[in-house]
Amino acid sequence: MEHIRYARNRRDFLTQCFCGLGALGYGSLLAQEKRLSPLAPKPSHFAPQAKAIIFLFQAGGPSHLETFDPKPLLNKLHGEKRPATFGNVEYQNVNVNSRLLGTKRTFARYGKSGMEISDLLPHQAQIADELCVIRSMHGDMVVHSAAQYQLMSGRVIPGFPSMGSWMAYGLGTESDSLPAYVVMPDPNGAPEAGQPMYTNGFLPAAYQPALFRAGSRPVLNLELPKGITMPRRRKTVDFIRQLNEANLLGEDPEFSARISAYDTAFKMQTDAPELFDVSNEPQETRDLYGVGQPNTDDYGRRCLLARRLVEKGVRFVCVVAGGGGADTEWDAHTDIEKNHTRMAALTDQPTAALVKDLKRRGLLDSTIVMWGGEFGRSPESERGNGRDHHNTGFTMWLAGGGFQGGTTYGATDDIGLKATVDPVHFRDLHATILHQMGLSQDQLSVLHQGRRERLTEVHGEILKKMIRS
Repeated sequence: MEHIRYARNRRDFLTQCFCGLGALGYGSLLAQEKRLSPLAPKPSHFAPQAKAIIFLFQAGGPSHLETFDPKPLLNKLHGEKRPATFGNVEYQNVNVNSRLLGTKRTFARYGKSGMEISDLLPHQAQIADELCVIRSMHGDMVVHSAAQYQLMSGRVIPGFPSMGSWMAYGLGTESDSLPAYVVMPDPNGAPEAGQPMYTNGFLPAAYQPALFRAGSRPVLNLELPKGITMPRRRKTVDFIRQLNEANLLGEDPEFSARISAYDTAFKMQTDAPELFDVSNEPQETRDLYGVGQPNTDDYGRRCLLARRLVEKGVRFVCVVAGGGGADTEWDAHTDIEKNHTRMAALTDQPTAALVKDLKRRGLLDSTIVMWGGEFGRSPESERGNGRDHHNTGFTMWLAGGGFQGGTTYGATDDIGLKATVDPVHFRDLHATILHQMGLSQDQLSVLHQGRRERLTEVHGEILKKMIRS
């Protein structure tokens, strides 16, 4: 038998090396890549239908009664006390003296599906056949901060990882020069829950969000300083890494994340400056988003940038509409018409443009677009013609990513008080989007303080009726 076979040519030599020393070297390279990049792409638990998510977070709580959930009986009962047959819910400000408040909005049917949408959102009405509207959302909290925590992380208190961090942890990113998870805040300020609702919680710091700035320059210092060449900047970054690694003792996820951040920043200087310059988009595309128009320029730029980010492999993008207080959020305590007309004027056109643009570029099937806030608004009035916070029945919608467009799921009662048909809790929404991304809500878990923690907290129902077969 042939026990030893000497290499007869270079091909034999390379083949044998690969099975020996070559395999060791290859394994070392893989280990180094894993060590240096915790955000390297990871396999999903099963075949995904989507690979990225854009969450259009409407902070403050848009009213389902003025947008996607028509209630003729509410208008008929305008000015009356709520009938006892509808039961009771807890509010912040609505009390026994409050009266039902009809809407001044008119609803019509749009698209081949005949979906009912109000005249408050004429641009989103144009994409009716792309929308899967959930009319039966509900959560556990009626105050902004706790409800926002639950929407983002599945918990009503801070300290737990957000949706974006879970996605980055489970799947990594397809981009080696951009963050895996990006948040684009509203220029008016932060919503009530603040930055903690977006964070990585107890997950390693590598999965924290990159918070971009508002305005035309979302990331500063992308240009090289005057007189500095790219090779010199590369040497500087390498030297900083060597100094940091010399002081790295054992496992230190926080410190390792800071080291990695220098490399990401350098790659953004080399690969990403043109990404943030929307002026290189065709004029027709900028007009579609409303870039350059007084009302829509800011949100349009951010929605356009969100498309460009997922196009480059970013996993999760959160575009925030609303912040800094009730007057600059969907938080219509005093005047529902004034508040919602203003917010719709800022966001409706860019929102619809994003879905249209993704579709025409062939990206909608692989990208989930999600729209909604932490709760809705009450059927009863507050302070005359305003509506209070309302968590027992409200509306969100999804588009793309394998969701069935042109459909409505669930329903509230005849005055929009409670979710009565196929109620959808936040954990059900989380379980469903994880499923579409190829992630099991049970497998995507981390042992934290003796308990297996997951985005859905316990177990959410996957809403299969909303998914294309």
